[in-house]
Amino acid sequence: MDGTIPLLGRNHTRKPQRVGLLAGGGRFPISFAEAARRQGLSVFAVGVVGMAPDELGEICDDFVTAPLGRIGKAIRLFKRAGIDRVVMAGKVEKTTLLARFRVLRHLPDWRTIHMIYNYAVKDRRDDTLLLAVIREFGRDGIHFDSALEYCPELLVKHGFLTQRKPTPAQWRDIKFGWELAKEMGRLDVGQTVTVSDQAVVAVEAIEGTDACIRRSGQLCKRGKFTVVKVAKPHQDMRFDVPTVGVQTIQTMREAGARVLAIESGRTILLDEAKVIDLANKVGITLVSLNAEELQLKVAS
Repeated sequence: MDGTIPLLGRNHTRKPQRVGLLAGGGRFPISFAEAARRQGLSVFAVGVVGMAPDELGEICDDFVTAPLGRIGKAIRLFKRAGIDRVVMAGKVEKTTLLARFRVLRHLPDWRTIHMIYNYAVKDRRDDTLLLAVIREFGRDGIHFDSALEYCPELLVKHGFLTQRKPTPAQWRDIKFGWELAKEMGRLDVGQTVTVSDQAVVAVEAIEGTDACIRRSGQLCKRGKFTVVKVAKPHQDMRFDVPTVGVQTIQTMREAGARVLAIESGRTILLDEAKVIDLANKVGITLVSLNAEELQLKVAS
């Protein structure tokens, strides 16, 4: 053994000593940076203005920001720092792209304009936009890895995560919602579906998971609905991997949801111990499974 650590899923024989982080909002960028630092890696983070958490400044070796519409600036910042491997982590609030005066608010630079009109002409779906970002960075020799190549421990394990398990009726709702969520993922609309008595309550779109759950609480006044969140059938693990955390459970409690079903091995679970502890305290069932097991559960 020569002491090198293989980079999962690639042909590299050694992890870079310095890694770039393109950070959006939420806990994921923080969890990634903490994991990378534990491995002895130096983290250079470029955060999206108004979205990336300020806490990154305390965790990363360097933390700078760039506006959402300034792809060129982000590329220059990474190049000046000598970064050629970057990870995407965190959510980008796409609703800002629909705001009034969005062009003036974001002031896109020429690299962003080039990206949109060369790689994202067909539509503005998540995969289209994020793959366009990757291609634009690639023109300058900057390549993206999956964050999970550095911190695979963030992927949720298989099985029942809470003391409470789904009832037979909840299993039927999970199966019903699972098939719909997979189809929504195939269409690149969203990754979350909420269900009550095998009826769709809400489907996640541009608003994000938490807003979808809150809307479900408004539509299903009696609560007790099920939330199903899955990966896309052809999920690119470099970006937009389904993620849940403490905020997800808190939102479910406020909205009256009772079950959260997620896909094992393909969903990021942040702050696992805290999530499970909170779910147990508030009586929410949390189960991590795959499609094959789901078929067996419902059949039995």
